[in-house]
Amino acid sequence: MKIPNILTLMRIVLIPIFVVVYYLPYAWAPMAAAGVFFLAGVTDWLDGYLARKLEQTSPFGAFLDPVADKLMVATALVLLVDTFSTFWITVPAGIIIGREIVISALREWMAELGKRANIAVSQIGKAKTALQMLAIFLMLGAIPYGTVSWVGIVSLYLASVLTLWSMYVYLKAAWPDLTHDI
Repeated sequence: MKIPNILTLMRIVLIPIFVVVYYLPYAWAPMAAAGVFFLAGVTDWLDGYLARKLEQTSPFGAFLDPVADKLMVATALVLLVDTFSTFWITVPAGIIIGREIVISALREWMAELGKRANIAVSQIGKAKTALQMLAIFLMLGAIPYGTVSWVGIVSLYLASVLTLWSMYVYLKAAWPDLTHDI
């Protein structure tokens, strides 16, 4: 088993730990859950870095890495929707989760056509990911509606805008193939 794949699997194993820690009845639990989320984010960066640096890329890793990312982010967003329990958090969380489903399906479909490169990860997508990770981290570890969580909420909304923008870019690139036989 290659080191990057071990790190990706570790990220998936961290998901139930993250959920349990988040719901622990202790004052330190939100900060600890944010720490677990941060650790997952570090392993995401590290597995990609090591895969390239050690030339240990693999089809298994290429499949599992984005799955692990989406599972962790979706789980964190669901927890935040539960905690904040408001329309104003549910909407951007729904946008982000919905976009991930749409783009995952689009990538799979484009790969079947042999055109996956047409919708490769863009700089907008990378910025969206960084901003959403920051937003989630801040919102997980902060007192809801405290100063830090408001910074997280603003970051979540900015990530939602980039989410919609990047989805538009991907759909625009795939549109000729999507509408070919309409």
